[in-house]
Amino acid sequence: MNVERIKDIIESKPNLSTALGMEFISTPEDDTCMARMKVDERNRQPFGFLSGGASLALAENVAGVGSSALCPGCACVGIEVSGSHVKAVVEGDTVTAFARMLHQGTTLHVWNVDIKDTAGDLISNVRVTNYIIKQK
Repeated sequence: MNVERIKDIIESKPNLSTALGMEFISTPEDDTCMARMKVDERNRQPFGFLSGGASLALAENVAGVGSSALCPGCACVGIEVSGSHVKAVVEGDTVTAFARMLHQGTTLHVWNVDIKDTAGDLISNVRVTNYIIKQK
């Protein structure tokens, strides 16, 4: 999935994605996209671990980028995010979110997002539902 057009929009003004240090990545498959985020002072807990909230934000944002790439001219907004965190990540590591489309309807998209550390270990599994709003 080519997310270059969406990256340009995201990088054009300050927002949560840029504040937390997310980097979106195109993939060769039409139903997947990726994002990376270095664990640092922007997205860690006071204890030095990746914040679960930052993981959920990463998942929701990568799914939103995917839906936006599939629906040019639409506003794609998260309406449900549910995740399980299974392993901690320390500051200095980088996590990668792998998003795969589970359902592509005309008004709802459902994504599964696996977040892994640099060793390839699963950190979080997140389900994201996006509502697709056609712009007038």
